Amino acid sequence: MSPELISILVLVVVFVIATTRSINMGALAFAAAFGVGTLVADLDADGIFAGFPGDLFVVLVGVTYLFAIARANGTTDWLVHASIRLVRGRVALIPWVMFALTGALTAIGAVSPAAVAIVAPIALSFAARYGISPLLMGAMVVHGAQGGGFSPISIYGSIVNGIVEREKLPGNEVALFLASLIVNIVIAAVVFVACGGLRLWREGAGDAPKGRGAAIDLRLPPRGRDQPQRGGTGATTDPGTHPSPTSTTTVTREATPAPDDTLPLTPPRLATLLSLIALVIAVLAFDLDAGLTAITLAVILSAVWPDDSRKAVGEIAWPTVLLICGVLTYVGVLDEMGTITWAGEGVGGIGVPLLAAVLLCYIGAIVSAFASSVGIMGALIPLAVPFLAQGEIGAVGMVAALAVSATVVDVSPFSTNGALVLAAAPDVDRERFFRQLMVYGGIVVAVVPAVVWLVMVVPGWG
Repeated sequence: MSPELISILVLVVVFVIATTRSINMGALAFAAAFGVGTLVADLDADGIFAGFPGDLFVVLVGVTYLFAIARANGTTDWLVHASIRLVRGRVALIPWVMFALTGALTAIGAVSPAAVAIVAPIALSFAARYGISPLLMGAMVVHGAQGGGFSPISIYGSIVNGIVEREKLPGNEVALFLASLIVNIVIAAVVFVACGGLRLWREGAGDAPKGRGAAIDLRLPPRGRDQPQRGGTGATTDPGTHPSPTSTTTVTREATPAPDDTLPLTPPRLATLLSLIALVIAVLAFDLDAGLTAITLAVILSAVWPDDSRKAVGEIAWPTVLLICGVLTYVGVLDEMGTITWAGEGVGGIGVPLLAAVLLCYIGAIVSAFASSVGIMGALIPLAVPFLAQGEIGAVGMVAALAVSATVVDVSPFSTNGALVLAAAPDVDRERFFRQLMVYGGIVVAVVPAVVWLVMVVPGWG
């Protein structure tokens, strides 16, 4: 059995054990990285740790630390109330506002994880307060970021268009942008309907829910006795009850505040708001690291107002940090030992161009759910060059399909964007929310590559 195949089978075993036993998948992945890296790939400790996502570790810790302070001093509550007033109490509009906001940020040049890191904590705090499915809100934020992510002046768009030019392939910047935007809008609309968005719309402004749960059971259960309510967000049902996995949950949403029902803008809240604005400016205007900037701002706030910030470190999503960093370290071992290249080259050598195209889309989606989307696009587009040169497949459609397949799956909790959503959600059962994101990400991985292949590749765009 080849080393590459062994490494893939070990990854499957890690998933099986993590889903059948109460073991953090990240801890299992670290152990697997050590075992496979040492015994199969002949890597030393430096080779194993080469895949450790240090930048993502800092982003997860820094952003959740800063927004834990914002929750503790009431800044997120203030933002939620301000948002409700801006949309005149139409709660159902907020997910689409978050979609548009993250899309605008990435379209003008923000890195996708940076835009999600800025918007997700506010969006999910709103979801907790008003009984909106956190899966709905998180998906809207991530798909918004990917929807704007391929504009001609965006990071993703510039990278992919540069690869196309370097490989001397026909390109169309507008078609690439519109393909990603339309696909993500369609997916967002489906998620909006499936997760109870129409119910929110029917209820209008400020009414308590009249229905039960979402169209499909993607809502979180009410907090139990071991999940105390924090920060005054998220009304629930009887804390002693736990619905069955197949039941829906009735959530009592807080009434929309009247125009005069405003929270005071105290000095700590004002300083936190200025810190959030500073984070946006630092990331977008000066290209500073979002994680390091967030930690610095959080430390300054903690030094000035220690009472509000004393418990913030405990609010950092440490189990999520362990999970994501462990899995990505193992994926780094796969990359070091050539497993990803091995799989891609095997598909690229298939003699049937259309079959090779759909398989490359699936490889891009599956690997990108755990690794860098940009890295995967940079590896897969050149692999498609040989059969694109035959003229049987349109280059524009193939590049667009690969780009969409490799980025739309960032809702996975193992990707940077999905991990940020998981870490930013307040007052949720994180284990169940993780499973929901994993199931949703799996559905996207299974469906979207086939659809974009059928729509963009088979007709022969470009």
